[in-house]
Order: sequence, then C-alpha cells, then structure tokens
Amino acid sequence: MSAIAFAPLYRSAIGFDRVLNLLQESQASAPADNYPPYNIEKTGEQTYRITLAVAGLTLDDISITARPNQLIVVGKRQSKDGAQYLHQGIAQRGFDRRFELADHIEVTDAALENGLLSIDLKREVPEALKPRTIQITSGSHQPKVIDQQAA
Repeated sequence: MSAIAFAPLYRSAIGFDRVLNLLQESQASAPADNYPPYNIEKTGEQTYRITLAVAGLTLDDISITARPNQLIVVGKRQSKDGAQYLHQGIAQRGFDRRFELADHIEVTDAALENGLLSIDLKREVPEALKPRTIQITSGSHQPKVIDQQAA
C-alpha cells in the first residue's frame, strides 16, 4: 500500500498541523508492539478509559506520566534475586506504552486491580474556549456618545 501525500492538505488546512503530523508519522512508523495488550473505551460523552493487562506487576513496577497531548505508561518488573526457572513462560520484559491525547484531555484517575491497570481520562475544555452567546443589538439604537462636550 502506498503512502498518502499530506502536502496538499498543509496548503489549505490551517491549524491542523498536529493532526496531519500524527497521520504522517503513523504511516512511517514501524508496526506497533502489542505488549502489553490494552483496551481504549469511551465511558461517557467526554470520558474515556484505557485498560492495560499488566499481570504480575505491582504499583512499584508501574509509572504513569501525563505530558501535554501525551500519556506515557512504563512498566519495569523488579528482578527476583536468586530465582532459578526450569521454564519461564510468563513475560518478564518491561514496556513503554505511549498514547497521543487530543487537546484538553486530562488524566482523572488510575487504579491497579486484578492485573489490570485502568486509567480514566476526561476532556476538560477551558471556559474561555467554550461556545458563548453573543448579544445582538438592533440597528435602530443610537450610538453611545462618550464625551458630549467635545462634540
């Protein structure tokens, strides 16, 4: 499959640079590592949950970092000193999972239960960016005179 050229969109789509860059990077990147497995679900109108399967990891093994427009989850299993395995079928590798977040998405909670790490997210649009109603005046009103003596 050939890559889609986004150059024409850069000429006519103003303010969509970030989205176009994400699309272009996703085409160029190598196949994604699927460890650990995860789900992304929409839990409400403006809420989401990411659930990662992190069996065997403890709270001390996991770190979550929220940056502007990015969520980073890192897991690093503490080594067991002196363990001698006859067979090791359970993955012991660490992971670094990154999620690109839209503007105004904030982490609200994180919990580890029964080997599942759940991270709750919510879109919080600032008041200044929310739609507002503009008062319309009729054309028949008289303009306000600021200084009558100067007129």
